[in-house]
Amino acid sequence: MDALKERIAADLTAVRERSHLLTALEDDQLVSQVSPLMSPLVWDLAHVGNYEELWLLREAHGIAPLRPEIDTLYDAFEHPRASRPALPLLPPAEARSYIRTVRNKVLDALDGLGPHNRFLYEMVIQHEHQHDETMLATHQLRTLAAPFTEPAGVPGEIVPFAPETLVPGGPFVMGTSDDPAAYDNEKPAHRVDVPGYLIDTVPVTNGAYQAFIEAGGYDDPRWWAPEGWAWRRSREIGAPAFWFKEGVWLRRRFGTVEEVPPDEAVQHVCWYEADAYARWAGRRLPTEREWEKAARWNPETQRSQRYPWGDTFEPGRANLGQIRLRPSEAGSFSEGASPSGVRQLIGDVWEWTSTDFRGYPGFRSYPYKEYSEVFFGKDYKVLRGGSWATDATASRGTFRNWDYPIRRQIFAGFRTARDL
Repeated sequence: MDALKERIAADLTAVRERSHLLTALEDDQLVSQVSPLMSPLVWDLAHVGNYEELWLLREAHGIAPLRPEIDTLYDAFEHPRASRPALPLLPPAEARSYIRTVRNKVLDALDGLGPHNRFLYEMVIQHEHQHDETMLATHQLRTLAAPFTEPAGVPGEIVPFAPETLVPGGPFVMGTSDDPAAYDNEKPAHRVDVPGYLIDTVPVTNGAYQAFIEAGGYDDPRWWAPEGWAWRRSREIGAPAFWFKEGVWLRRRFGTVEEVPPDEAVQHVCWYEADAYARWAGRRLPTEREWEKAARWNPETQRSQRYPWGDTFEPGRANLGQIRLRPSEAGSFSEGASPSGVRQLIGDVWEWTSTDFRGYPGFRSYPYKEYSEVFFGKDYKVLRGGSWATDATASRGTFRNWDYPIRRQIFAGFRTARDL
């Protein structure tokens, strides 16, 4: 248990350092809203502290509330993002003081960590990492330079690969029942039978997506779902978010304009764009079952792994945790391939699937319905795998993300599949 406490303390410290780096701005920039899609950064900053107080101090250890009067201000379901700038939010200095006080009390309470409340600690750590990724999306929407520099993350040797990989048909175990960090929507483990299929070995690249654009893919309703075509026409969309053309395709990335690298995984495309590309290419988006089987099933051991490469996270096998501020080139991180030979399933870009977000058979909400259950239904599509901005704590092979099919500010791309 001492080793667990040390790891939890280290994880809490690491994620808070990242949160502080992402909010190292002048006060006027912290309190302003760059888009109605996102909160002011000062809201995210105080929210992660309030969430930590609710679940670790109050719920896990029974400590009396510190600032109960601010609970509703930082309740994500009480106030939509567009309305948050009008709230009486804590000013930046007060927000920092509040979350520091909460964190000090949490560290003091760590002696009370046990099997009964371990998940709450894991949940709070993942929650702050998820908000850090959200704050990165906010920075991407800003036109000013970001308050952080490009890390020198290196993907290693790019090993040649076949365009697509066969995943044989048959049953596998999807989800988990015993992962101490897993959210309710990842549970329970259940056996599913998946017919054989072919799936892209790597995510679709910028260069491949440019071919779709140049072929008139955005102007041909044959490739678009009816709702997607209406969305594309109403917004006059003609390329991924942040792309524009001046002789060559350029993109804006964290305030810097650069030429679009053809070999990187495409990102900032919504589900409708991914679906249209797949149709144009004579393929389709993989189902969530197909994605997870490609990522986790080991035919030699006849079991599902936590990661494509095994059960233990190993740095250097995936583009995660902001070691780079962009997707990697196709074929990178070959040592992170799954037993089927599919690459870059974890990290680089969140990958859209064709599946609506719903609970697994036997689903039970925990510790609150608002984490997963209220989002179940046909309005949200499942994304898998995590992005370069995702921390390893929230990128296991069972982790499920979801969003509206029109979302483009998130670091999402896709790969395609086809039937045998």
